[in-house]
Amino acid sequence: MGNVRAIVNIGQLVTLAGPARPRVGAELRELGIVTDGALIIEDGCILAAGLYSELKDRIPLDAMVIDAEGRCVTPGFVDAHTHLVFAGNRAAEYEKRIAGATYQEIAAAGGGILSTVAQTRAASEDDLLTAARRHRDWMLRSGTTAIEAKSGYGLNRATEMKMLRVLRRLGEEGPARIVPTLLAAHTLPSEFVGRREQYLEFVAEELIPEVVAAGLARYCDAFCDDHAFTVEECRVVLTAARAHGLGLRIHAEQFRPGTGAGLAAELGAVTADHLETVTEETLGLLQKAGVQPVLLPGSVFCLHRTEYPPARAMVAAGLGIVLATDFNPGSSPAASMPFMMSLGCLQMGLTPAEALTAATINAAYSLGLGAEIGSLETGKQADLLIHEVGDYRELAYFAAAPLRPRVFIAGGEVAS
Repeated sequence: MGNVRAIVNIGQLVTLAGPARPRVGAELRELGIVTDGALIIEDGCILAAGLYSELKDRIPLDAMVIDAEGRCVTPGFVDAHTHLVFAGNRAAEYEKRIAGATYQEIAAAGGGILSTVAQTRAASEDDLLTAARRHRDWMLRSGTTAIEAKSGYGLNRATEMKMLRVLRRLGEEGPARIVPTLLAAHTLPSEFVGRREQYLEFVAEELIPEVVAAGLARYCDAFCDDHAFTVEECRVVLTAARAHGLGLRIHAEQFRPGTGAGLAAELGAVTADHLETVTEETLGLLQKAGVQPVLLPGSVFCLHRTEYPPARAMVAAGLGIVLATDFNPGSSPAASMPFMMSLGCLQMGLTPAEALTAATINAAYSLGLGAEIGSLETGKQADLLIHEVGDYRELAYFAAAPLRPRVFIAGGEVAS
């Protein structure tokens, strides 16, 4: 045998074993739990997962044995919606929101996304990489092992490409897996005010082909909202992206219905993200089209809003829901997936089991990685967490607690 490790004395092994697709309905609560479990890992992949009593004779004498001390072991968290790369922060705007200014008012006054754009354009690639590493490390500490990350704070060729190169460098150096997304259709840059059509042409006809030729993105996203882009404008960008082989994601229906979820269904997007104001009729369209909703309760919480996505209606509609942080400097400066699980339970009515499924295996499928990560099954990469707690429900129950799991990526423990 090759490089073999065994994790033993697992009080509660949460395998998430199940069908090879996003989990829906009652499947969201089926966690494949094994009591007194063990994992055997060879060359970074799971060789076996199950009862210790059934696996102990398969553990080689020269294997590295890790004692889980009776704790809970789960797959690593998969954060399927982040804005990982940016310069500076927007703490001053945070103070303004607390004083009563709305997100839209701040954006209209030249703040919001455009203030981060100015800082990100001015930063060097190395400085952005340093900042992104810091953000990535915050996520690793709370157990996130794979991260979708968007551009979108450049809004010009040089900075969008710079951000995507940072993501490539971050992914190459590891340990977390990085899935890059082009989000040049984030908002209209100030130099294109009055020339919206020209900016969309630039993104669709120049930037997307260049990004694809350089292999810098796997997905393309667009922000469909009254202070960003219309449904028709997003269609221009996303149609071009699809023609060049990129998967589609879309920021949709965050502040009002009719802003993008129907387009996600029409174009066969992989995900529709936010969906705070989505209607039941549109949920039916998403289900028929196989679009996964990515729910971002952190942005609702951090914007001091009260309208959370209708998660229970989504579960009832048979949708393969995903939980993610939306980590960004403005509307969701929150990097913890366990905190998203807490919000999912307390504010959206999910059970802890549903929240864990949405934060692991379903998130992995939304990134095209469900066959590789997101559950602890034979053949998959050994991305896993040995938690401080003994029961998966405690991950959501101890809201915002500074829990520090032992993090393993491809079978190797990550220093945090």
